[in-house]
This record gives sequence, structure tokens and C-alpha cells, in this order.
Amino acid sequence: MGTTVFERRIPQPSVIEHALGGTSHSTFWIDDLPEALKPSRPKLAGTAVADLVVVGGGYTGLWTALLAKERNPDAHVVIVEAKRVGWAASGRNGGFCEASLTHGHENGMARWPKEMETLDRLGLENLDAIEAAEAKYGMDFQFERTGQLAPAVEEHQVEWLKEWYDEATARGEEGLVYLDEAAMQASVASPTYLAGVWEQRTNGMLHPARLAAELARVAEERGVEIFEHSPVRRLETPGSTGAVSVVTDGGRIDAKHAVLATNVFPSLLKRNRLMTVPVYDYVLMTEPLSAQQLADIGWNDRQGIGDMANQFHYYRLSKDNRILFGGYDAIYNYGRKVRESYEHRPESWQRLASHFFTTFPQLEGLRFSHQWAGAIDTSTQFTAFFGTARDHRVAYAAGFTGLGVGSTRFAAETMLDLLERRENERTSLEMVRKRPLPFPPEPAAAIGINATRWSLDRADHNRGRRNLLLKTLDALGLGFDS
Repeated sequence: MGTTVFERRIPQPSVIEHALGGTSHSTFWIDDLPEALKPSRPKLAGTAVADLVVVGGGYTGLWTALLAKERNPDAHVVIVEAKRVGWAASGRNGGFCEASLTHGHENGMARWPKEMETLDRLGLENLDAIEAAEAKYGMDFQFERTGQLAPAVEEHQVEWLKEWYDEATARGEEGLVYLDEAAMQASVASPTYLAGVWEQRTNGMLHPARLAAELARVAEERGVEIFEHSPVRRLETPGSTGAVSVVTDGGRIDAKHAVLATNVFPSLLKRNRLMTVPVYDYVLMTEPLSAQQLADIGWNDRQGIGDMANQFHYYRLSKDNRILFGGYDAIYNYGRKVRESYEHRPESWQRLASHFFTTFPQLEGLRFSHQWAGAIDTSTQFTAFFGTARDHRVAYAAGFTGLGVGSTRFAAETMLDLLERRENERTSLEMVRKRPLPFPPEPAAAIGINATRWSLDRADHNRGRRNLLLKTLDALGLGFDS
């Protein structure tokens, strides 16, 4: 087996120790919210009646509530959130807002080749709508349509990049720029970069917690009620009433329809309990870079960056010129539980810090201000699945697998279409009509996922060559990813 660039160029331990000394274990994006975007909201108490009740106050639920009010301004829409708006994945992610609804073109072509032209167009339209939302609603979530840069950091990845670029341009994809080693170094100065492709149209950077907070603010201005600190314990659908009820410890909402936007958390529907697994992702955020440090690395176009390994890194600049650096480790814990204790993993932050200074050795001496983690709702098809239940009273979407910042808005439109029994371009998609295979129960889930992670790591050490397990999973359309 070979070694990766992150094993060949290891920073001194003292560099890592200095950088992580005094780092706050908290989420930068949430800490960075102004007080005006963190209002105190009540718990649900007593019984109320609504047209639509949404379970979950992250992006999926917030977009659903806002778009439902746009479709019917007179509708009474209620959101019930277990903790605070945007406290989980919606406030902790990297802020990469991608056009892809299929976790990349290759994954989409492997699953829905006949629909990819439509899916690509719908994805770009969805991203355009998110970009336009700042002006439309008077929001500020620091959106920058910078695109994304995919650097090759190993020789075999250069070949992949050239093939990918040639195939994409041949099918007419616009906004792609191929960068050889010299051009890459001129764009972003990292000694690890051998080549790269800049996808200019298909990605934007944003402030994750501000997007959630602004969606909540605008929804409330239009009459949506939001209850926080109100975990839903059960879903009731009495057979004769045609209604659906969500029940918390302190109250209940009786509604015509419900949307389940609980994503990584255990579904209120038994049929969906095995459809996702929680995969923990770890992140570092630096202190703001000085003018000289910025000059040392370039990065003037402020693209999001994601490398090409199976165990990949993603990184971007914040508005105040910090660098968020995350990924690589994607940790599944036996029993598919979501627990706060899983968010504490010093070895992952130490590994990320080492990889950061391998990528940018000229930034040695920089400190990390924040470290945090969160759970990703991973599905076997790497992207969201959709459906309805309980005599069409309930709609759901989950399984975004790390690309939910943009696609949650598409999911909201799709769920509302399904509840309204609309037959249109979205609801006719095979991606919407068919469910992926579930993950197996324990202990098979842990055995399979950990064997897959080991195989992905071995592939990164073996010029990307996939072993029999990975080839079998590819053939079956099964996967595990962060």
C-alpha cells in the first residue's frame, strides 16, 4: 500500500499543539449569530389546530413552512422543534450550498441516468432561487456564488480530473475551468495541489446558522408559529377524522397535514427507522487570517474547496476570512444513536489540524478558534428520499448525506407537492417515487459500515482502486458516505 500526501508531509507536533491550544468546543456559526436572530420562543403547551404542522426547525422544516405560506398565505402553519431553530446540522455544516440534488453527477448517472438532464436543471433552478432569496425576503445569510474547486493532491487524481473535465465539457456543462499545476498554485497556493477543476456555477458559500435564523424570522413575519424545546413523542392519525396530530410532553397540534423534517433523528414513522444512519463529521475553524496570511495563500476567488479522496476534506473562507476545515473522518457509532458524547473526538481534530498545515504550511502559527461536530443523515443512495404515509396525511424527506444545504429547499417543494397530490416534474421523478434500500439492523449495520470505511481508506492508499466489497456495493447501488 502507498502513502497519501497527508502521511508524507506531516507537520511538527508542536505546530498542532499550538494551533489547538485554547480552542473553544462550540459551533462558530451559532456563536456568530447576532442576538436579534436568536429570539426566545415558547414551548408548546395545550392543544392547537393548524392546517400544516412541521416537525423539525432545521432547513427542511423552515423552507417547508415558508413555502407553504407562499402557496397559501391564509394557511395556519406551525413548526415544532425539539431544541432551538437551526441547532443541529443546519447550524453546524460547512455552508456549501450546491446545485446537485443527486450527490454529484456520477452518483446521479448511476441511479437515474434518464432523469439527469432534468435533475441538473432543477438543481440549478433551486440554487438560483436560494441566491435570490436574500433580496426577495430581505435576508442576509452571506451568500457568495463562488463555485467549488476540486484539487488533485495525488498523481492518479490528475488523470481522474482530466477525464471528469473532458466528459463534463463534452456533454455541454458550462462554467468549468481546468487548472494545471501552475494555474492551481496561482489560484490557491498549496504545495499539495497538482491540478484542479473549478466549477463556477454550481455552488455558493453561505453562513449556515444565519440561513436557518433568517428563514425562521421571515416565516414568523408571514404568520408561521414556531415552538421550541418541544420534542415530539408520537404521531397520531385517527382513522376516521382525516387529521394528523403531533404530541409533545406539554401539548399537541391537530392538523390536516404534517411534514416530518427530523432528518438524522429517529423517524416518527416505523417504516423509516432503518432508512438512515447518523455519521459524525468533525470541523475546525481558524481565527481570522491577517492580510499577510491571506496574501500567502491567495484564494482571491473564495471558492469552496473539496478534494477528491474517498475520505475527503472540505474547506472555505468565512466572511471575516477564517478558514473552516472539515471532513476526512466519517464516524459511525454502533446502534445508530445520536448522542452529544459522540461530538467529542480529540483525535479527529488533531488529524484535521495536521492535514490543514500539510495543505497550508505557510500558515503555521495560526490558531483554531472553534472545534465542533455533528451528525449527518446518510442514506444508501447518498441523497434524499421522499414519501407520504398515513393515508397521505404525512409527508417526509430525509437522507441528504451531507448535501442538504441546497437540496432541503427542493425537498420542501416536493413534500408540499406530494401532500397536495400534484402531478408535476418533481413528483414524477423516479428519485421521488422510489425509496432506496434501507441499512440493515445491528450488528450487520456496524460490521458493513466499518468494513466499507476501511475499504475506502485502502482505496485512497492504492491509487483509488476499489476492492471487491466496494465493487459489490457499487453494483448493488448501495453506499456509505459523509
